[in-house]
Amino acid sequence: MRKSHLSYSKQEKLIEHFVSGTAAPCAAILLGINKSSTAYYSHRLREIIALALEKESEEVFCGEIEVDESYFGGRRKGK
Repeated sequence: MRKSHLSYSKQEKLIEHFVSGTAAPCAAILLGINKSSTAYYSHRLREIIALALEKESEEVFCGEIEVDESYFGGRRKGK
C-alpha cells in the first residue's frame, strides 16, 4: 500500500498471513507490530479486493440483463 509506515518486507508477510487466514492479533504477535495496524491493513486489503471484484463484475455484466421466472426447490405436488 502506498501510505504505510510498515517496511515492504513486513507488508509482504502481512499479505501472506492474510491469504493464509491468520487472525490479525496473531499476525501482529508473529511480526512484532501493533494489532490495530494489522487489523487496519487486513481491512484495507478486503476493501481493495472488493473494489477489484466490483470492477470485474461490471465488465462481465455490462449491457442489458434479462432474468427468467424459474423456481427451484419446494415440494412435489400430486404424489
